[in-house]
Amino acid sequence: MANELPLEGTAPVTSRGRGKLLALAAGVILVLVLAGISALGVRQASTDRPAVGSTAPTFSMPLFDGPQVDLAALRGKPVVINFWASWCVPCEDEAGDLERTWQKYKDRAMFLGVDYVDTEPKAREFLKRFGITYPNGPDLGSRISYQYRIKGVPETFVIDKNGQVRLVKIGPTTEAELSATLDELLK
Repeated sequence: MANELPLEGTAPVTSRGRGKLLALAAGVILVLVLAGISALGVRQASTDRPAVGSTAPTFSMPLFDGPQVDLAALRGKPVVINFWASWCVPCEDEAGDLERTWQKYKDRAMFLGVDYVDTEPKAREFLKRFGITYPNGPDLGSRISYQYRIKGVPETFVIDKNGQVRLVKIGPTTEAELSATLDELLK
């Protein structure tokens, strides 16, 4: 390298200068790697769904047939939150189980249906076809489904009277599964 000629208008780079330049480049690379790892950690944390034992994200939602409902105001009794859509075939499979379980526990627990990426006429038609009587409303702007990080529909979350998630069910739920969870929470 001693034979290298400097570029026109520049001073020759000495070994000492080259070492400083390499140290600076290594430092910049280290900072970028650490920033990338940190950003990945933040992204991972923000995409985690509420897990069993965690506090359920609170939300307010307008109902199709009634005023707005506020999840935080329902503390004191278990709450079943079911994400569904009229275009979802597995949602049809679980609709009867959800309604039967609601009828069995409606004096001791609350059920909320969160209609995901749907139109109101189709959603109302679905509720009527399956005789759903528990409160349901649209997830305007997918805000609630984003908070719960759902992967699709149907998904069900059962929350205890203190606002802690006690069941996360991806896919259709059953009357037996919901009853067992609610019986345990109501002891």
